[in-house]
Amino acid sequence: MKLKSLIPLLLVLLSVGTQATSPERIIDLDTRHKAGPLNTFFNTTIGAGRANEGLRADWQQQLAEIKRDAGFKYIRMHGLLTNDMAVYKEDADGNPQYNFQYIDALYDYLLSIDIKPFVELGFMPSALASGDKTIFWWRGNVTPPKSYAKWGDLIRHLVQHFTDRYGADEVKTWYFEVWNEPNLDGFWAGSQAEYFKLYATSAAAIKSINPDYRVGGPATAGAAWVPEMIHYCNEHKVPLDFVSTHAYGVKQGFLDEYGKTGTVLARDEWAVSGDVRKSREQIADSPLPGLELHYTEWSSSYTPADPIHDSYHEAAYILQKLKQVGDAADSMSYWVFTDIFEEAGPRFTPFHGGFGLMNTQGIKKPAYFAYQFLNRLGTTELKNTDRESWATVDQKGDVQLLLWDYSYTLPKDTNNQQYYIRDLPAADKGKTAVHINGLKRGNYRLKISRVGYRQNDAYSAYIAMGSPDQLSRTQVKKLKAEASGAPALEKTVKVSSSGEFSTELPLRENDVYLLELSRDG
Repeated sequence: MKLKSLIPLLLVLLSVGTQATSPERIIDLDTRHKAGPLNTFFNTTIGAGRANEGLRADWQQQLAEIKRDAGFKYIRMHGLLTNDMAVYKEDADGNPQYNFQYIDALYDYLLSIDIKPFVELGFMPSALASGDKTIFWWRGNVTPPKSYAKWGDLIRHLVQHFTDRYGADEVKTWYFEVWNEPNLDGFWAGSQAEYFKLYATSAAAIKSINPDYRVGGPATAGAAWVPEMIHYCNEHKVPLDFVSTHAYGVKQGFLDEYGKTGTVLARDEWAVSGDVRKSREQIADSPLPGLELHYTEWSSSYTPADPIHDSYHEAAYILQKLKQVGDAADSMSYWVFTDIFEEAGPRFTPFHGGFGLMNTQGIKKPAYFAYQFLNRLGTTELKNTDRESWATVDQKGDVQLLLWDYSYTLPKDTNNQQYYIRDLPAADKGKTAVHINGLKRGNYRLKISRVGYRQNDAYSAYIAMGSPDQLSRTQVKKLKAEASGAPALEKTVKVSSSGEFSTELPLRENDVYLLELSRDG
């Protein structure tokens, strides 16, 4: 990070503890006024492209890094049963043959770094498929099984294998989700009725191994089929432990792995979060009101060719949507953690609008730091009337404040692919005053970290390089240094017997700040 880009921030921050005039925004906190335990639904689950990619060393290295920084507990991915995982074939007489060695290598690694599988059952092994329709460069077969009995046997053998290898107590903590986005023709060549049959067959197979194992669906695009799924399972006495579905912040459609349509970020204030809250209401109004709700995919855009994913705007967008969701979801699985992602085939440039929180070289995008900052919040949330912040205390009594500005800046008649590829300086939003009461007297270490335009913003630095198609080792090192997550300021401050601390922060469009106030000793 260049010194000249820090000077405006430092001039203000060096005066912490003093009064400033006319702040546009005020955040008043008191450490004695607690709202309750912080809901960490935001880092329950993260997405990844497909299972076979998880056998790559660089994929595994990136996942270990983001596990350390962001604390994700589960990971969900496509393609567990596709041909490149070598799970299923039949002999000359049509007898099934099973092989789980590739899955073992992947799951053994996940569990070694304390990440559990959120198991997506799909797509169809070619030897079990009723047709040859596929999706993506890696050709996931999306047709129903030629034999539902053989599909059920495959799932039964797979789940029994998990039980034998990892133990029932471990597998009880997993989730089993049946298929992906069956309401889209691209992902499921059958009907809704055929999906429900696939689900019922899968659920019966899973529960036959252990009735305590958790199974759910329908994993639909666009928050679809939630009432229908619950009605079907309730009517036919089919096990259903959770509902899953997906939402993205653009309105043009649901599937575009090549980014050819020109996506437009929705202006709707409640894009994504409104879908989540509606799903929760649908569950509450159903015969099964206690079901868990997992959004197993979400992001600003559904195409891995949308530059908003690379932009500093994405960090504030993530935080805004998660704050709006509140307690409505049990998890919100951001899609995905890395640009090592080959639905449209291997990408030819280091920044191409990929879904990932990190690019292929492991350069951290601004979105990465949204999750890293969330993971540094304390365990107890403080009462707070500010709509664009979280305030917490940890078990030691230290205070954390994560605040942001979310501003919609996309011009009318302009799509994401045209706009977010530009260098986009952020407009000033004035000052934000922070007042914290209820502190113990003493010396505190104040650490302030920041994300925004040219602050932990590798993509703007990449644009300034001329957006090269390939990066040298020196360029990779430089971009990683631009997005290291290092604090913008660290200093010691004194809190008097009044127990008060105050500061002001300069705020620009889509800036994100994390303030950490830790008592010495």
